[in-house]
Amino acid sequence: MKVLITGGAGFIGSHIAEQLQGRAEITILDNLRTGNPANLNGLECSFIEASILDDAALKSAVAGADYVFHLAALISVPESMQDPETCVELNATGTLKVLRAAADAGVKKLCFSSSAAVYGNNPTVPKVESMIPEPKSPYAVTKLDGEYYCRMFQDEGWLTTACMRYFNVFGPRQDPAGAYAAAVPIFIHRALRNETITIYGDGGQTRDFIYVKDIAAANIHLATTPEPTDVYNVAYGGRITIKELAERIVALIGSSSQILFAEERAGDVRHSQADAQALGNTGFTPVSNMDDGLAATIAWYKEQV
Repeated sequence: MKVLITGGAGFIGSHIAEQLQGRAEITILDNLRTGNPANLNGLECSFIEASILDDAALKSAVAGADYVFHLAALISVPESMQDPETCVELNATGTLKVLRAAADAGVKKLCFSSSAAVYGNNPTVPKVESMIPEPKSPYAVTKLDGEYYCRMFQDEGWLTTACMRYFNVFGPRQDPAGAYAAAVPIFIHRALRNETITIYGDGGQTRDFIYVKDIAAANIHLATTPEPTDVYNVAYGGRITIKELAERIVALIGSSSQILFAEERAGDVRHSQADAQALGNTGFTPVSNMDDGLAATIAWYKEQV
């Protein structure tokens, strides 16, 4: 089996490569805009440093591939608001280029990484794939574009595809630094140093967190199972408040960090939870859970410190 992972030097892409070790010949295409070569340390793969917008590099990378995992993208909602043109170029035009290259190369199936951001601020929970999308950012709009392009290629018989709407992913190798870092790595990073943890709002907002190894497992399952060709929520279907999450991390680490509350950020969704039944109906069973994933993630960050 030969696979191509676009954006494979990133947080999630590197975990897909890790789970495929010994099972596939892996090519990774990544321009390192947000990816990190250190994420690939110890992994057997061929690495091509180039953008998905580079037609020649993309054609070379996809040649002979059985499956494509397409993760390369501008991944930050705030950045997409600041620079929508680049977001459209990378996420919409880039995805279209990857789909065309995969179809031309005779790829068996492409799995596209989408996002729960396509649901927007609709307060209805849990989120079901049949809900009308309400994207509120260029990032969300372009992820929805990608889903529509995948469906078009599927319907036209050009390429078999499946799309995954990720909810709140966490795990080892997630960067706690930077303006757009996620809650789990920030909380762990600060708790390990006994630093103050800041929560925006009252902490009552809820999220459906999923361990990155289950994101990787879902990708591999959908790629290698021919029948699922739709859009699927990828999450555990549970929810935890941000305050509870911070408290759990502090307790697991034995930290003396204090939890403070700041003004709520504009645009933050109050509650997010997935209905994960559709993915389960394809035969997928998670390989981990929230508690085990959190413990493993904390252990990894402790090693880094």
